[in-house]
Amino acid sequence: MLKKTEVLALCRAEHGDPFAVLGMRGDSKGRLWLRALQPGASAVSVIDAESGVKVLDLTQRKLDVLGGASGFFEAALPEGSQPFKYRLRIVWTGGVQEIADPYSFPAILGDLDAWLLAEGSHLRPFERLGAHPGEIDGVQGTTFAVWAPDAQRVSVVGDFNTWDNRRHPMRLRRECGVWELFIPGVGSGACYKYEIRAGNGQIQPLKADPYGFAAELRPSTASRVYDLPMAEKRQNVGAGSRLDAPISIYEVHLGSWRRDGDGGFIDYRRLAETLIPYAVDLGFTHLELLPVSEHPFDASWGYQPLGLYAPTARFGSPDDFRDFVAACHRAGLEVIVDWVPAHFPTDEHGLARFDGDCLYEHADPREGKHQDWGTLIYNFGRREVFNYLVGNALFWIERYGVDGLRVDAVASMLYRDYSRKQGEWIPNIHGGRENLEAVHFLRRVNEILGQECPGAATYAEESTSWQAVTRPPSIGGLGFHFKWNMGWMHDVLDYMRHDPIHRRYHHNQLTFGLLYAFSENFVLPLSHDEVVHGKGSLIDKMPGDYGQKFANLRALYGFMWAHPGKKLLFMGSEFAQWNEWNDAGSLDWSLLDFPPHAGTQALIRDLNRLYRATPALYEVDFDARGFEWLSANDSDNSVIAFLRRGRDASRVMLCVCNFTPLVRQDYRIGVPGPGAYRERLNTDSHYYGGGNVGNGFDGIKAEAQPSHDREWSISMTLPPLATLILEWERLV
Repeated sequence: MLKKTEVLALCRAEHGDPFAVLGMRGDSKGRLWLRALQPGASAVSVIDAESGVKVLDLTQRKLDVLGGASGFFEAALPEGSQPFKYRLRIVWTGGVQEIADPYSFPAILGDLDAWLLAEGSHLRPFERLGAHPGEIDGVQGTTFAVWAPDAQRVSVVGDFNTWDNRRHPMRLRRECGVWELFIPGVGSGACYKYEIRAGNGQIQPLKADPYGFAAELRPSTASRVYDLPMAEKRQNVGAGSRLDAPISIYEVHLGSWRRDGDGGFIDYRRLAETLIPYAVDLGFTHLELLPVSEHPFDASWGYQPLGLYAPTARFGSPDDFRDFVAACHRAGLEVIVDWVPAHFPTDEHGLARFDGDCLYEHADPREGKHQDWGTLIYNFGRREVFNYLVGNALFWIERYGVDGLRVDAVASMLYRDYSRKQGEWIPNIHGGRENLEAVHFLRRVNEILGQECPGAATYAEESTSWQAVTRPPSIGGLGFHFKWNMGWMHDVLDYMRHDPIHRRYHHNQLTFGLLYAFSENFVLPLSHDEVVHGKGSLIDKMPGDYGQKFANLRALYGFMWAHPGKKLLFMGSEFAQWNEWNDAGSLDWSLLDFPPHAGTQALIRDLNRLYRATPALYEVDFDARGFEWLSANDSDNSVIAFLRRGRDASRVMLCVCNFTPLVRQDYRIGVPGPGAYRERLNTDSHYYGGGNVGNGFDGIKAEAQPSHDREWSISMTLPPLATLILEWERLV
């Protein structure tokens, strides 16, 4: 008979080692006992699993201290009995239930898995941790495993056990700090959390699973049991990781691209039917999705995630998201998802003080809390946290088939003094401001993805001058494929805000980016951050009257698509939405009924088509051999001109921008040689809503007249507030 103290500990959900006493266990005299804790049951019997014959009835212990029925049942098997497979027949007030006993199953984690998890080197920790439906010894159920090394006791609670913390306490694998349990009969869709008694005896708020693969729709916060997804295998994976490929990214917030008639979200299926053909028609090569990991607060846009392994339930199931990605691939689109390893929110059902102490975060707020956002910072130096995040990067690529990760807020990870005053941060071991643990983490993520998913690409949103962000870790880099060019974005948008009469004094903002354009593999981003929080829309930033605003924006787009670097444009900007982005509503699609907006959209379509069809505009983006200034210093006229070349140097594109509202006749520009220079795109075309000033369809013949230190030149007409892209047709 079990000691009263242990029975009380079980009945009070205080017992830290249920597998030592529950199930079929031997005593010191060699007898077998069967024990079960079934609060609320009136009777429990043991059934031979093979024959179906009842073996014995268990007796319920009566404990006065519990006020009557304890729910704890036990009985000794006849002397000489040997262990056998059994089931429990439980009599409840409302009926009879027959189940396999969770405490009759062996350990879940193998020795190698436990060792790798303890070491923080498990390549795919998500295959062992979390909730996994499956079968053990012919019994269907779900295995649960959660890391909580400092807990006294952890129980699985859910809709399958009336959220009762006594029914399913877990086994602790001390060698790795993981609690585990197989619960028969629990299948996909079941809601669950972990109820944790901390090391100091305090009961934590119910915690969602850090490795949960699905979650309830907010404001509910439980995890859901769900099978690990399996992405479709496909050929020609990962063109987006090639530096010489055309990359034009349409950045999308799924919750506000388009809404239902009643203002609600549309699901992944309808997004596949509408968003994908729209992006394809406009010629984009990639969709970039603002974070799709589960998050509690809509207005965080997903940048404060708590379910890193769960696609948000706002738009459907995990399978629906997987199918959406597959539909993108069938349409020729690659998918980038924004990934947020920089911080997490403090919601009580999440990672904060997960097992009663700082587990995923630093204990010291000088290291563990972001001042700007009120969020917590991952402890990158703790190997299990490191493993959790590295595994998550691999998870999205392997299990959902996404083609790339755009890593948010990299600068906040790299610097210990990020947005902190003196005395509010702790130096590294060398006394510096660099976060060495975060640097190691980022390098390791990129190394792992490079080894396991060589076609996948990573993009850094890094806003400082940190060196070698897009260089391999082997030579001291961070290992990203691409970096957002925040400097170019700020300079060019600031330039465009100026009235054209004053632009001559800010000409260097157009040209300065070329001083460092080839130091990293850059993406030119006009992202969501530039059209929210009072910044206004892109069209609203442009100076001038109604028509000039559109002309300025079209000229900016032409300059951007011709400039070295991959392209990114946030949704709504392609048709010049007037209002700044509102995450709680739909884009203003009715604007497409007006010609200037439809014309801007048509320009984006034609820019993408020209870009993808013209290797000179993308093949040599990150080497000075792909770019050459023709005229960089004509600040008086606010005109610039440059050449773009691909690997085939015989095909050359000429770009000329006029950022004043004046038509410039007979403007002479030196060119590389004789032949004709034919307009391939003119942002002032009437097709886009412009005045249709240009140079005709026959091309401009070069003349043997020196200009700009060249022997040959052309005399051309520059449309007002416009960009021209011309192709050099050489004499045969």
